[in-house]
Amino acid sequence: MAQNPRTTENDTAPETRRNSRLTRRNYVRSLAAVATAATSAAAIGTATADESYETIEISSGEDRTIEVGSGETFENKLIDCTASGARATVTAYGSDWTIRNVAVKGRLDVGKPGAVFGLGDTGNGSSTFENVYLGDGSTNAGHATAETAVWVTPEHNGHIDFKHVNVQEFSDNAIYASAPAGKGGGTIHIDECFAANCRVSHFRIGSAGSKVTNSSVLLDDNGYDGRAVWVWSPGPCEIENCQIETNGRHYAINAGANGSGSTANVSNTDYDTGFHGGIKKLPGAEVNENDVGNDPEAFVPDGVPTSAEDAVSN
Repeated sequence: MAQNPRTTENDTAPETRRNSRLTRRNYVRSLAAVATAATSAAAIGTATADESYETIEISSGEDRTIEVGSGETFENKLIDCTASGARATVTAYGSDWTIRNVAVKGRLDVGKPGAVFGLGDTGNGSSTFENVYLGDGSTNAGHATAETAVWVTPEHNGHIDFKHVNVQEFSDNAIYASAPAGKGGGTIHIDECFAANCRVSHFRIGSAGSKVTNSSVLLDDNGYDGRAVWVWSPGPCEIENCQIETNGRHYAINAGANGSGSTANVSNTDYDTGFHGGIKKLPGAEVNENDVGNDPEAFVPDGVPTSAEDAVSN
């Protein structure tokens, strides 16, 4: 597989533009513009009695939106995007929604900006995103057209628990959840998740009280190179009991962005120091370490699905 050139601190400018563009576009496109093409979670239906999950097949060239509303559960769905130019977006806004046992199958090759999941608990509630497989990744379409795995809206003001999520080889961030730090202030907890070989960053948070725990990030010679954990302003955020194995390809921990510092409290964690010492701190940023090591060994935590079928068969 051709490898994307290693990213550096000079990527901050295009990432800032990406953040603004996604905000203006309401993550993928105006919901009003896709109302006629969108499918609600309730309308999709459920698997038949002799199946444990439902397959949602996306046709070649189709770009489908699936909407999940307040109090709804979207679960046991395999979204098949193996056809050429097929993609889907699942949006979950409102409050107290659940996405569980869901997989996207197929390497996305559409070549236009978007996010596979656009999320936000915008009603000061608590929502759940668990047992999700996004391991097939996306092609490298460049800065202006790269695909994001999971995007959290700036308006997020509640809490989202991410658990047992597998994200690999996306060309514009794995879990991109820093935007609420500058607006809604909602918290994020990424627990027992695995991310590998994504461009820009893997776990990206920033609102006070957000954290990454019991998780692993891996960079090797497959896919793209990006920051492992990026803590945006203002923080503080926690990184606890993680294995961050970047193999000298990018920063393990980056604190601060857009000229503003942040605080990352790191404990019981091993991280790689091969890329400029492993840590980048903007002026005013702090990375506080407690019981850390520099011999990481990334692994897939127990319960994380390792294939699309694994995710939906639970």
